[in-house]
Amino acid sequence: MLTFFQAIILGLAQGISELFPISSLGHTVLLPGLLGWHNIDQNAEPFLEFLVATHLATAIVLFAIYFKDWVRIIKGIFRSLAAREISDADPDAKLGWLLVISTIPAGFIGLLLKDKITGSLLLPSSAAIFLALNGVLLLLAERLRTRAGRGAAMPAESVENNDQRIAHRLSFWQATKVGLLQVLALLPGFSRTGSTLAGGLMVGLSHEDSLRYSFLLATPIIGAAALLEIPPLLASGNSALIDNSIAGAIAAAFAAWFAVKFLTRYFKTKTLGPFAIYCIAIGIVGVLIFK
Repeated sequence: MLTFFQAIILGLAQGISELFPISSLGHTVLLPGLLGWHNIDQNAEPFLEFLVATHLATAIVLFAIYFKDWVRIIKGIFRSLAAREISDADPDAKLGWLLVISTIPAGFIGLLLKDKITGSLLLPSSAAIFLALNGVLLLLAERLRTRAGRGAAMPAESVENNDQRIAHRLSFWQATKVGLLQVLALLPGFSRTGSTLAGGLMVGLSHEDSLRYSFLLATPIIGAAALLEIPPLLASGNSALIDNSIAGAIAAAFAAWFAVKFLTRYFKTKTLGPFAIYCIAIGIVGVLIFK
């Protein structure tokens, strides 16, 4: 059973690593082993319920930051339902349906394979390998983005509004590709933010717009998955676990808020390169330690 201090540290780590492209699940699996916290069993139900609480806190922060945007997007979806069409003239409506399409693959496969993934892959050695591969994916995405940007004109970049650019740039098939790539995040070590950022870059979005799409896409997926698991946590009657989960969730919320603010500025001018190198380095260290 984790302690109050460990709950705070893991909550901070989760809030940062969930939104940075470095895998929250990979870090929460690796950190206890790297720090010598042998009292924590990553496959035990209480630890998984603790992680659910921190994920819910992250989703709440994302929803709060993008609340006005979600209001516009949801209104757009209802307008398109009333009109029975999805028009490029209504970018909020199109963006809403793009997000719905990108959500389906990870949501469906996650429900289908949740128990298998949880039971067999939550091991430090596996997480280390997947974390290194996550770094390779980020480097590959940067490489493909660079090649794609050399020749083609990019009229959508002249649109001032981020959401209008995304809606103009993405087709529904491209949104499906981003959603399929997000399935990788079901593996501990692959980052949800990293996979959707990579997907966005590969289909032609800028770093800034890929990040925004990733954060919007993460909100319903993280929130829905967490809400499904909160009732068992509350029904457990384990007051120590509940207290630690609340402490971890508060820490995760503060860390997530910082992550959004930092990354939103960072990706206006920077690339995924440093995150890729970090993931590969930590992954290799993890493989050597836990082999």
